[in-house]
Amino acid sequence: MTDTIAQDERRSGWRTIRKVAPYLWPPGETGVKVRVLAAIGFLLLSKIVAVGIPVIYKYAVDALSGEGVPDLVLGAVGLTVAYGMARLLNVGFQQLRDAAFAAVGQRALRALAIETFRHIHRLSMRYHITRKTGGLSRIIERGVKGVDFLLRFLLFSIGPLVLELLMIAVILTVLFDAWYLLIVVVTIALYVWFTFAVTEWRVKLRREMNEQDTDANQKAIDSLLNFETVKYFGAEEREAQRYDRAMEAYARASLKTAYSLAFLNFGQSFLITGGLIGVMVLAAIGVQEGRLTVGDFVMVNAYMIQITIPLNFLGTVYREIRQSLVDMGEMFDLLEQPAEVSDKPGAQPLRVTGGRVALEDVRFGYDAARKILKGVDLVAEPGQTVAIVGATGSGKSTIGRLLFRFYDVTGGRLTIDGQDIRDVTQESLHAAIGVVPQDTVLFNDTIRYNIAYGRAGATEEEIFAAARAAQIHDFILSLPEGYETAVGERGLKLSGGEKQRVGIARTLLKDPPILLLDEATSALDSDTEAEIKEALARAGQGRTVLTIAHRLSTIAEADLIVVLEAGEVVERGTHDQLLARHGRYAQLWNRQQSDEAA
Repeated sequence: MTDTIAQDERRSGWRTIRKVAPYLWPPGETGVKVRVLAAIGFLLLSKIVAVGIPVIYKYAVDALSGEGVPDLVLGAVGLTVAYGMARLLNVGFQQLRDAAFAAVGQRALRALAIETFRHIHRLSMRYHITRKTGGLSRIIERGVKGVDFLLRFLLFSIGPLVLELLMIAVILTVLFDAWYLLIVVVTIALYVWFTFAVTEWRVKLRREMNEQDTDANQKAIDSLLNFETVKYFGAEEREAQRYDRAMEAYARASLKTAYSLAFLNFGQSFLITGGLIGVMVLAAIGVQEGRLTVGDFVMVNAYMIQITIPLNFLGTVYREIRQSLVDMGEMFDLLEQPAEVSDKPGAQPLRVTGGRVALEDVRFGYDAARKILKGVDLVAEPGQTVAIVGATGSGKSTIGRLLFRFYDVTGGRLTIDGQDIRDVTQESLHAAIGVVPQDTVLFNDTIRYNIAYGRAGATEEEIFAAARAAQIHDFILSLPEGYETAVGERGLKLSGGEKQRVGIARTLLKDPPILLLDEATSALDSDTEAEIKEALARAGQGRTVLTIAHRLSTIAEADLIVVLEAGEVVERGTHDQLLARHGRYAQLWNRQQSDEAA
């Protein structure tokens, strides 16, 4: 089981690298390619200078100790200056490398972030109602942050590291003997094996820590989104304890990760120190025997210390890369999540000539075992108001979701002016339908922004006209900040009726030929309902209106009323016709009238 998980992770890691690598060399992006080449050039220069620094250091020490050959050196002071300049050049080339590559990393991060954001909005309603927002946001946050680091790894880590180690190995072999090379190779091999083995173990701990982090974050966001509910039930302490339990589990996982990191760092230091002692002992023997100078001893020490820098970098990079691959793997899993509802190849824009909406033997179920609609036939002629009523669970709101194509029908078809909505683009379909839901959710911005959201580029006069039609313009002007009033998260600073009017204004500004009212007044009091009803009647003028209603008093004037029962149409007609039949509609009507009288 563990081997299978490890294989899956390796496959996932290579998948992630394959997906990220093209951002290094994007087709048609000459500027990005030039920057990548410049970064590689600066990288090579820094490595060449870095390998030469210990040689300059050796000659400076030999010159100071009287062992240097005067005609081959510039003198101790000159060599010291050259040593300092070489170190400065090394750092300078590294900084130029980072500066050249910075725009490449940021471009990739931005491109992947917007691709993920767009993909999330393309995913189906079914995905979003089963996914927890807090966990989703944390997966995206962690994944996007890993992009820049992973790109730097692909360009600046393994290849340059191998190059530097090879150059140092050649120098040690040529200037000294093969024993130095053997110690260095064994040290590097043991270091790499130990680092990779321990890091693989740490990746499992990291995954556990990520899961606990996601869980804690999701619980915090879920609690804050339900702030009012928490207050209603006096559950502040209960929520705090629930969050604390999640944070306790995260803390335990985090401590395991910290302890394993300490073990890894000590093991790496032990191996590196062992190799360093080995070569230094050989060099010290050589100096004692007169085969080597003090400068040679210092140079060997400098090269060994120089080796530890890329090796430590390898350890850090490998740890971070494995962690980044875990984080980004979750994000790429999200990107590979297929959109349940998508445009057909060659789908054409919807052409609305009148706004005739027709359901023809429509069948649908959220899952195969539970059918919601069982062969519904319904027609809303252009300019007609059609109300859909029925008991809870009869399938009323499902029809609205199918019309907006949050889901696709499993049988029959749904057409607008004779065009099956599965054959047209979703963008054009959504543009043709305006929705006023039962609970209008507003952005945490100004009233102006929320109304203007109905149509990009709307003028101030158009925004004001939509607000007047929704009967909220005068109320907005009475506020101290007018249209610049912030509505709070989800619009909580406004009352239910005010939010509904803003929602109506937003939909009116969109100016769609088809209007869907999904129980738009069921959560309001009677006085507010009467005012909103008037605004909705004005909004429906000249449009095809589908009203999904719970309160029958709000749809008594509809041109056609369709009664649903257990996913089937059991009655249809006008209000007076249905009352005269003494059927299901009459029962619902009489019951509501009795409830209101009581």
